[in-house]
Amino acid sequence: MRASEVHQGKRQRVTQIVRFEQLSEGQRDAAAAILVRAFANLSPSWRTLPEARDEVGTFFEDEDRSALAAVDGDEVVGWIGLIRTYSHAFELHPIAVEPDRQRQGVGAALVRALEALALSEGALTLYLGADDEFGGTTLFGVDPFPDLLTSLARIKAHSGGHPLGFYLKLGFKLAGLVPDANGAGKPDILLAKHLANARPRVGAAHPALRTFYVC
Repeated sequence: MRASEVHQGKRQRVTQIVRFEQLSEGQRDAAAAILVRAFANLSPSWRTLPEARDEVGTFFEDEDRSALAAVDGDEVVGWIGLIRTYSHAFELHPIAVEPDRQRQGVGAALVRALEALALSEGALTLYLGADDEFGGTTLFGVDPFPDLLTSLARIKAHSGGHPLGFYLKLGFKLAGLVPDANGAGKPDILLAKHLANARPRVGAAHPALRTFYVC
């Protein structure tokens, strides 16, 4: 196996990124529970465990969907989904990391693995929507019209958990804005990343077999 290291302190944990198909029934249920906990204060989409189980199930039932999980020993600590929405542009949706494992490199490792998977299937662009339903950015509660692009260009993230800064640090760029997507003043912020510069080296391990050392 090739390894990628994330240095954030002296203590390291070994976290393996695996395909969803490799998970046990118990681990799949754990992935659903993480979805509920990770979005508990952010989205009404997965308020209950049955709703989250249904979402996890789509990544086994829908051939246009795939997912990767971060596994620490036998414990699932996070996961990320891929949706093949276009022939050469895939959507990252969702990403969920156990709350007590956030800000430790797990999310970044999942995104890198998903980029490699998308590239291996011929994708040129990876994109996502980052909803602001709680005031995480300067666009919350603001009327961005009439000049949407200027409003988007001026966006800043507040402290408090919105993932805008996370994605920008990983090389994603602002790609668009859906005003009022979640109600008045609650936009969906679109980001995208061109994958040409992230193409895996010849001989690199498949993302489902890669090990990340996460602090």
